[in-house]
Amino acid sequence: MTTTPDWERRSAELWATIDDYEPEEFRKRIDALAAELPDGDPVAAFERACAFDSTGHSDRAVPLYRAALAGGISGIRRRRSVIQLASSVRNVGRAEESVELLTAERQQPSDELDDAVSAALALALTSVGREREAVAVAVAALAPHLPRYQRSMANYARLLVEPEETER
Repeated sequence: MTTTPDWERRSAELWATIDDYEPEEFRKRIDALAAELPDGDPVAAFERACAFDSTGHSDRAVPLYRAALAGGISGIRRRRSVIQLASSVRNVGRAEESVELLTAERQQPSDELDDAVSAALALALTSVGREREAVAVAVAALAPHLPRYQRSMANYARLLVEPEETER
């Protein structure tokens, strides 16, 4: 990746003002910023994907997320690419693929996006008719953030997908 601190600052500033622009204008501004990076840079593909996704074009975001991942995007942007790709493929009717992507992503090293992976997975699971499992994933992700009942909620979440355990 060839971003600089100045480029990252300008990107963050542009994203902070997304609501100040019409969708097409925002995408043009992201495209101009991405064009500053070398051809084939996975960060450029990622930023363009995010712009399409954030302006209601999941279908156009999907190939760009795939390009970013294939191009070797790394760090937190790699995880964001997977989460956002999974969300986008769910939005375009490929929920099973979303579940597969997010299930695999849960096996990656832990970071600050673990709960986002779980939230996206819970949504994808509901889209494929696995609501009980979706609730289990969501409650398990929420449990550590509760001021009390963390252990109980974690156990209840586990029991939602292991109902035979309730009979012992």
